[in-house]
Amino acid sequence: MTLLFDSDVLIDLLRGKQKTGIEVEQLIEKADEILCSVITVAEIIGGMKSEEKEATEGLLKDLIKVEVTEEIARLAANMKWKTKTHQLHLDDCLIAASALQTKAQLVTKNAKHYPFKELSVYRIK
Repeated sequence: MTLLFDSDVLIDLLRGKQKTGIEVEQLIEKADEILCSVITVAEIIGGMKSEEKEATEGLLKDLIKVEVTEEIARLAANMKWKTKTHQLHLDDCLIAASALQTKAQLVTKNAKHYPFKELSVYRIK
């Protein structure tokens, strides 16, 4: 099983949310590959506190990064275009497209950000 982690889950891990940590640990034990989008990297680094820098870099180095290719960009654009809602952000579409392209299950706390039938989503409680 391949997992692609959304920013919200990784931020919870960095901030020591125990409940999230336990659930993520159980998922990782079953995973073959653990990924994140480069969009997630930008979101996490852009929002980190200065005292989180070392832990953030440590967490990110252990993840396989999914680059935004033209194919992923076009898939994300089509997802955004078809959905036609202002609540749907392009960064979420890029993360979803990265999961689809890599055939990964998206691990998130915000399942409502990903209303795509073709996307496999695991919601962290």
